[in-house]
Amino acid sequence: MRVGEGHGCGCRDRWRLRQKDSASNASRSNLKGRTRSASNGRKRRCAALRLRHRQEYLQPRISIEASFKAANVDDTHRLHCPSLRLRKINSRLNTLRSALARNLTLLLAAHRPLLDPAARIDEDSVRGFERGVKGRIRSARFLIADAKDFFDNQLKIQKLKDTIFAVNEQLSKAKKAGAFSSLIAAKSIPKSLHCLAMRLMEERIAHPDRYVDPPTPPPELEDPKLYHYAIFSDNVLAASVVVNSAVHNAREPWKHVFHVVTDRMNLGAMQVMFRSKDYSGAHIEIVAYEDYKFLNSSYVPVLRQLESANLQRFYFENKLENATKDTTNMKFRNPKYLSMLNHLRFYLPEMYPKLHRILFLDDDIVVQRDLTALWKIDMDGKVNGAVETCFGSFHRYAQYMNFSHPLIKEKFDPKACGWAYGMNFFDLDAWRKEKCTEQYHYWQNLNENRTLWKLGTLPPGLITYYSTTKPLDKSWHVLGLGYNPSISMEEINNAAVVHFNGNMKPWLDIAMNQFRPLWTKYVDYDMEFVRQCNLAA
Repeated sequence: MRVGEGHGCGCRDRWRLRQKDSASNASRSNLKGRTRSASNGRKRRCAALRLRHRQEYLQPRISIEASFKAANVDDTHRLHCPSLRLRKINSRLNTLRSALARNLTLLLAAHRPLLDPAARIDEDSVRGFERGVKGRIRSARFLIADAKDFFDNQLKIQKLKDTIFAVNEQLSKAKKAGAFSSLIAAKSIPKSLHCLAMRLMEERIAHPDRYVDPPTPPPELEDPKLYHYAIFSDNVLAASVVVNSAVHNAREPWKHVFHVVTDRMNLGAMQVMFRSKDYSGAHIEIVAYEDYKFLNSSYVPVLRQLESANLQRFYFENKLENATKDTTNMKFRNPKYLSMLNHLRFYLPEMYPKLHRILFLDDDIVVQRDLTALWKIDMDGKVNGAVETCFGSFHRYAQYMNFSHPLIKEKFDPKACGWAYGMNFFDLDAWRKEKCTEQYHYWQNLNENRTLWKLGTLPPGLITYYSTTKPLDKSWHVLGLGYNPSISMEEINNAAVVHFNGNMKPWLDIAMNQFRPLWTKYVDYDMEFVRQCNLAA
C-alpha cells in the first residue's frame, strides 16, 4: 500500500506541474502576441505615413504628367500642327502655373499669423507651414522641369526673331503701298473737278467775245493804295473759293485786288469762272504765267533744271518700285514741286513792280475775316510776315535741310524756327532791298543735285528769308486741316485764315468731314457749270 500510494502521489504532482507549465506558456504566448500586435501597428502607421508623404511628393508630378498626357493624347488625335500642339501644352502649363500661384496664396493666407512678429508661434503651425511650402516648391520644380522638356529656348528665340523680321518686311511693304495709294488719292484730279474745267473751257470756246480782256488793264490792278492778293493755282474751284471767302469777309470789297495766275491750259476756264459773277466790286486779274516774258530757262533755275534728263527721270518714271523705293520722301517725287506755279512766289517784285506790299495766299485756304489789318502791321524792315510752326524740336530748320552739308551747317542754325507758307505778307520794297530773288537763285542753283534739301518751296523759302521773317500772331493762320483731326473748333473759329495743308484736301473724297463745311460754304453751287458736274456739297 505504501508503495502504491507513493506511486499515485507522484502522478498528481507531475500533472500539476504540466498545468502550471501550460499556463505560463499561454501567458507568454499572450504577451508575445500583444507585443507583436503593437509592433505591427507601429509598422502599419509608419508605412501609412510614408505612403502619405510619398503621395504628397508624387501627386503634383502625377497631375502634371496626367495633364501633359491628356494634352498629348488630345494633340495626337486632334492636332497635327506642332505649333498648335505647343500652344495647347503652353496653355496647360499656364493653367498649372496659375493653380500653383493660387495655392501658394491660399497657403500664405492660412498661415498669415506666422508672419506677424507680435503673434505667438505655434510649433505645429510652423511645421505645417514648412511642409506646405516645401510641397509647393517641389511642384514648382516639377512644373519647370516638364516645361523645359517641351521648349527649346534657343530655337524659340530664333523662331521669334524670324517671325519679327518677316512681319517687319510685310509692314514695310504695306507702308510703301499705303503711302503710294495715299499719294495717288491726294494728287489725282477728281472727276467732278475735271468736268468743271471742261465745261468752263467749252463755254470759253463757244462764246469767246464774252470773255475778251479789256484793251487796257484797269488802273486798280497797279494801285498801291489798294489791298493786293496773289493766288497761283491751276485748280479752278479752289481758286474761286479763296476769292469768294476773302470777298465775303471783307468790309470794303471794292478796295481789294486779286491777282490770279494760272497756266495757259487752264486760263480759259479761270476767265469764265471769275467773269461769270460780280464780286461786290472787287477787282480780279486772270493771267497765265507764260505771259511773263522774264520767266525763261536762262533766268529761272527751276526751268533750267526741268530740262535735265536726270531730273525728268527722277520725277516722271512710272515704275511702281521706283515710285515707292523712298517712302519717307515719296511726296517730294511729285512733279508739282518743279511747277512754276509753285515757284512764282519767289518773283513777286518782278511780277508786280509798282506794288509795295502784297498778301500771298495758297489755293487750299479759306479766309474767315477781314484781312486789311495785315497792311497796318509794322514789318520792322522784314520781308516776309508768317506764322511760325515750331514747337519743341519739331519744325526746326534741321528737319528741312541737310545739315551734314558744310555750306548749310556754316550758314544756318539747325534750331531756328520754321514758318508756314499759305498766308504770307510780303513787303516788296524790303524784298528788293535785300535782293531775295538773287538769294533764291544762288541756293537753287547749288541744290540742282538735291544735296542741300529735298525738293519743294518751303526749304528754299526758309533759306531765302532766313533773317528777314517777321513772326505773326498764330490766330492769323491756322494750319493742319488737311491732316490733323484734333484741331479744336475754338482755334479754327478764331482764325483769320484756315489752311487745308496735307493730303486730305476739302475737294477730295478723303477730306475730313468735320472740317469740309468750312470750305464748301464758299462754293458757288448755284452756278450752272457747278450743278452740271454734280459737285458734292
